[in-house]
Order: sequence, then C-alpha cells, then structure tokens
Amino acid sequence: MPVLLAQVEAGAASESLWRELWTMLCVEGETLVPGSLAALPRLVALARSETQALNMAGAIVRSAMTDDQGERMFMESPHAIAELRDLVDRSLRTRPSDYLWGFRTLLAIEGQFHWSAVLGDFSDDFYEVACPHCSLTVTIAIGGYGHYSSYRDWCAGDVDRRDLRAASVTELDGMGRWMYDLAVRDGQDRLAEGITYLMGRAECPRCASVLRVADEYAAANLPPTRLHPLS
Repeated sequence: MPVLLAQVEAGAASESLWRELWTMLCVEGETLVPGSLAALPRLVALARSETQALNMAGAIVRSAMTDDQGERMFMESPHAIAELRDLVDRSLRTRPSDYLWGFRTLLAIEGQFHWSAVLGDFSDDFYEVACPHCSLTVTIAIGGYGHYSSYRDWCAGDVDRRDLRAASVTELDGMGRWMYDLAVRDGQDRLAEGITYLMGRAECPRCASVLRVADEYAAANLPPTRLHPLS
C-alpha cells in the first residue's frame, strides 16, 4: 500500500492503480482494512487536485462508523478531517451530479454516521422507527410514493397510512437545521423538502400517538461510541 500511494503521489495515477488502491483501502467503497485510517492524511493531500483521492478519502470517513474506527479517525487525523471537510464543501458548492455523496460525507465528518449511512435523495426513501408508546415498527415513507407513516404488511404492503407532518423551517434546529441550510444553499430543493419531513412528526397507525421521526431513528441507530466531530 505505501508503494502504491507513493506512485500516485509521484503522478502515476492510472485507473488500474486506483482500482488496486480501492481494493486495498476501502473494499466495495464501504469496508475498511488495516491501514485505511493511516492512509487518510495522504489521500486528503492528494484530494486537493485528484478526484479519485477525494472519493476514496470520503469513503473511508463514511465507513469509519464500524467498531472504534470513527473515534480513532477524529483522534488521529483531525487536520486531515478538517481539510477534507473544506474540500468536500467546496465540491458541493459546484452542485455536482453526485451531490448526495458529498452531503453524506459531510454528515460523517460531523459525526452523524447514522444519517450518513441511510440518507437518500428522497426520491423513494423509507425508514423504520419503533413507536415509543406501543413498540410497533412504523414505516416512514418520504418521496415519490408519498409522505406518510404506515404499518408494513408483507402481503398488503403499507397499510393504514397517516400523513407526515413536516417541520417548519422555524422549528428546525441543531443538525436538522444544518442539513436543511446546506441543501438550500446548494439548490437541492427535493433534499431540503425531504429533510423537513424527516425532522417532522409521524402518527403511529396502531395507537395514534405522535412521534418525532428523526429523534426515534437517531436514538435507535446512534453509533456505540461517542464521537467528537470537529467544531
């Protein structure tokens, strides 16, 4: 791996070389191997001018949600993480075709690994949350099929649908407001609208209690370690 990185740094960035590095550092773009985090600062330095390096560094950060990798990443490479955040943010301002990739990478950098792993573009998104009152597994749909909560039946599909209640912009705060403002800044209207539903409220189809979608999902899917994202 050090030899391959040295070759890339020397300008020998062929497609086959990058494919080999992907295999060695981030298998399938989502599984880290020994040495992945150690390679991160060198990849970030390359990312200043090399898109492949930016993609690989982003994939490593997003994949660091496993085990203790996320905690180690913030502790061992704070300067590289800070620069990567700036590079990704700069890329998002150009409104690239793969915008969601960068958006999810920034979420990982902010320590929001649960959203980084599952957030879609809200063209056809589904999330599952447990009702805090009756424990029913509630399906949340945000996208082309509608904006609703329901009970998912394997034969009948989504039954007893209840309309979601989107959060108003003034109600958004914390990470929800950060996500919304970033999407609006970059003209990602569907993403911004979807975030208001994700941060909004849903009605349980069994007991009719109202729950906050994002709160219930985050509570069930936060990583096991307490991460310390950059401030």
